[in-house]
This record gives sequence, C-alpha cells and structure tokens, in this order.
Amino acid sequence: MKKNLKNKIALIIAVLLICLYGIFGIPSGISGKALLSAISSRIHMGLDLQGGAHLILQVQVSEAVNAETDNSVQEIQQDLKKANLAFSQVVKPDPNKPDVMRIEGTSPAQSDTVNSLLGGAKYANEYDVSGGSDNNWTLTMKPLFESDLDRRTVEEAIETIRDRVDALGVSEPLIQEYGLGANQILVELPGISDLDQVKNVIKSTARLEIHAVDGGPFPSEDAALQSVNGALPPNDEILPFTGDLGGSSSTSYYVIERSSIVAGSDFRSAQPGVNSNTGQKQVNFTLTDEAGDKFWDYTSANIGKSMAVVMGGTVREVAVIKGAIRDSGLIEGSFNQNEVMELSKLLRTGALPASLNYIEASTVGATLGADSIREGVTAAIVGIVVVLVFMLVYYKGSGINADLALILNLIILLGIMGLSSAISSASGGGGFTLTLTLPGIAGVILTIGMGVDSNVLIFERIREEIRAGKAASAAVDQGFARAWVTIVDTHVTTIVSAAILFIFGTGPVKGFATTLTVGLAANLFTAVFVSRVIFEAHLNHLKPGEMVSI
Repeated sequence: MKKNLKNKIALIIAVLLICLYGIFGIPSGISGKALLSAISSRIHMGLDLQGGAHLILQVQVSEAVNAETDNSVQEIQQDLKKANLAFSQVVKPDPNKPDVMRIEGTSPAQSDTVNSLLGGAKYANEYDVSGGSDNNWTLTMKPLFESDLDRRTVEEAIETIRDRVDALGVSEPLIQEYGLGANQILVELPGISDLDQVKNVIKSTARLEIHAVDGGPFPSEDAALQSVNGALPPNDEILPFTGDLGGSSSTSYYVIERSSIVAGSDFRSAQPGVNSNTGQKQVNFTLTDEAGDKFWDYTSANIGKSMAVVMGGTVREVAVIKGAIRDSGLIEGSFNQNEVMELSKLLRTGALPASLNYIEASTVGATLGADSIREGVTAAIVGIVVVLVFMLVYYKGSGINADLALILNLIILLGIMGLSSAISSASGGGGFTLTLTLPGIAGVILTIGMGVDSNVLIFERIREEIRAGKAASAAVDQGFARAWVTIVDTHVTTIVSAAILFIFGTGPVKGFATTLTVGLAANLFTAVFVSRVIFEAHLNHLKPGEMVSI
C-alpha cells in the first residue's frame, strides 16, 4: 500500500530551506566568493579560528574585604551615635588585616547596650564580636562570610567585565571564572587585536569615589604626614594630586578620609559634557536614590568644607561644598576628551568591586586562525567523503539514502549555528550564540560518525528482516522500529556526557560539547525521520515483490 508522504516531504523541505537561510542568509550574489562571505558573516567563529585576545585575570578580593569593612566602620559610627553610646573611635588597627575592626573608648555603664547593638542581626551575621571588658570591642569578619564575599566579588567582576566588553562591540566573548586558579577570570575576545585597548577598558576599576578632605594641599608626602603629627590616623590616607596648583603643574598631596562618601557603584548614569562657559571637559552624573539621600545629608552638614574626587588612587579634583547636592552633579578636572569618554563609559557600566592583575595576556593571530580553519575543514571534508563512499559501496542503493541524511544533518547543524547568530544580532547581542571552534569542528566529525552508526543499526536490522523472508515494506518498518530504542539510548547517553562537558569544561571543551549536542539532535531527525521518508518514497515506486537495494 502506497503511503501519502506530502506532509512529511513538505516538513523536510521547510527545515532544509530554513537551515540554508541560517547558513547563507540572503547572499549578495551566487558566486563562490559571495557565498563564502555570507557564511562567514552568519556562522560565528571562536577565538581559535578567528583570532583575538586571550586574558587570564586575578581578582584582588582583599580589596573588596577592605571596602566592606570600611563601610561597616561608617555604619557602626552612625549606629553608635544614633543610640547615644559613647566611644572615642572606630578603626581598623592593622592595615594588613582589613577584616578586623576595633571600637575604642566605650563607656563601662553602656557595655550591655553596645553588646546588644553589635550582637544584633546587622553585624552578628558578618562578624564575630569579642571584648568589652577593657572598654574596647573587636569585630572580626567570619570566614564563611568572607568566602562568600570573595565569590560575589568574582561574580560581580565577571558581570562588569561583560558590560564593558559589550561596550567594545565584541561579538560572542567568553568571560567566565577560570577553574585552574582561585579568584581568576578567563576572557577570550574573538576578532580583537588591540590588546592595550582591551586592558585599559577591562582592568580600570573606574572606582571614582568622593572623599572628605582632612588636610591639604601639601607639597610632599612627608609634609602631609607632618600635618597629622607624623602618625596617620587609621581612618585617613594620603593620596597624590597631579594638576594645576597655584598656576603651575605639579604634584601635591592631600590627607583624606579613607571611607568614601559616594563610591563608583552609587552612580546610576554618566555622560560626557563640556562646560559652556569655560569649555572645560566634564562628566555629568546621576546617583542612585539611596546614594543621593546619603550625599544630601553629608553635603547639607558640611557646607564650606572640601571634597576630593578620587579615581585610581589619585585625587583628580578638589571642590568646596557650596550647597547641598542630592542625586545629580558634574565632575570637572584636567581631563582630555578620551579620558572623559572613557570615564563616563566606565561609570555607566559600573565599577569593578576590586582591581585586577594580569596573569596572562596574549593575542591569537589571524594566521593561526586561517591554518586551523584550513586543516580542520580539510579533515572534515575528507572524513565526510570517505564515509559517503563507504555507505554507497557497502549498502548499495540504500547508501544513497544514508548519504542524503548525512548531508542534511550537516546542513541542519550549520543552519542552527547561523540562525543563533542572526537571532542574537537581531536582539542587540542578547541570547545564546553557537560558536564554531576548532574542537567544534571535531564535534562535527564525531556527529557524522554517530549519524553513520545510526544508519548502520537501521540497515542491518532491515537486512535481518529481509533474511527472515519478510517483504520490503515490512522489513523497513521492523528495521526502524527495532533500531529506534538503541539509537535513542546511544544518543541520550552521549548528550548527557556532552552536557557534563559543557557544565564543567572551559571554552574549547564547551565548543566541542555544544556542536556535538546540536549535531546529535539533528541526527535523530535525519537518521530516523528523513531516512524513513526516503525509504517509504522508494517503496512507493517498487513493483510487488521487488526488494530494496541494501
């Protein structure tokens, strides 16, 4: 009985056309050069094929710990004042131990109240509290909280780097935690050759902060130190200022409070601008609501005093507070156009929670990429041709069936890659893009092998049914039915293995796992559905009693 295959054939043709569009899009011509250009624009290649920048960064998590305790010092001071509790100072006594704080000079009569304040949920979850008998209290960050802070610092650094890389316009970068070192980040940027530009954008903490000025300017660091009687208070620091001082360009020094009034993470937006009166470059900024309220409280209470704009451990500008400021303002200083553009961009993408050190930084040249593509594609073509010829020789007419299924499998695999890239571009860089890497080409070759394996299982089952004396249509039906369970079992177990590689592997391993998984899914469609439709179309044209060529 002949089967109606119109709907099945229409589905196969629709899948074929969609995948061909995914590979080529709408090419500008039908020449070989135009088609190759269309393919290269649709199928995104990884770092090993395209070339680009490769970096391994070390996150200085101790700086995040230092910043966390700096904030806690401020909060403790505010809470003690609000509760009308006497104390002389809240300090971090040892610069080499940023996780330890000390409250000095509390009143013995208020010991229970201080203990209750410090033992509350606000501080007890983060710090171990001890002391009190000598009117001094020590808060030490809990190891579990510090470990969690380190983890969050690395995660925030990854997200910030990703935002900055997106601002560079890099297509499908790889930015993830590097499993071979503690608190390290792996960054791979295909198509980027200017390593210095990448370093400037990624590494800059852009941690622009506003601090209260306790003294300055001083002509030297020693002079600044002498202004505090040679002993720098624990809550102060001395920072250099390079700019115009008294009409001449020189380096001076300021004593500023260590804790910032406003930090880089408090900025909601920042745009470059120019002062209409002086022509000086400036950055117009807007603070978050919470930071704006805090800034208003400080500036309202300190009119006439000085504030320092600090970035990268250097005072960039010092200004006198002339009135209360809430959530918007501007930063003026000795900036050139590039510095203003970079500063505003970095503030928009957020401040890194800690600085970064380069463990490794290199570029992969285009020549290496071209060699990899040529050798990988050559291996794939040779592998495909050998397999196609073997199937034709060993399975005769049915080998054509297997060859068509394998070719469609390859088209579907490349088509899905191209479609993922097109969808990602259309969504403004969102979504997941499948990237072709050198290990990915190996995944393509392995997918071809798995596809052949599926056809071999089906064909051998059909041969067994024919040897048992069944008619051609019955032999085909039973062959597919009995091979189905085995095919699904082999594909599912391989996909599970590929998923594990993707979850725990690094970039190249992920490329292999991704390509293999997509190829196996395509193979289930082609080996079982497409191959059967071809068999059924062939059976419709056989004469009664005629056997398939297998």
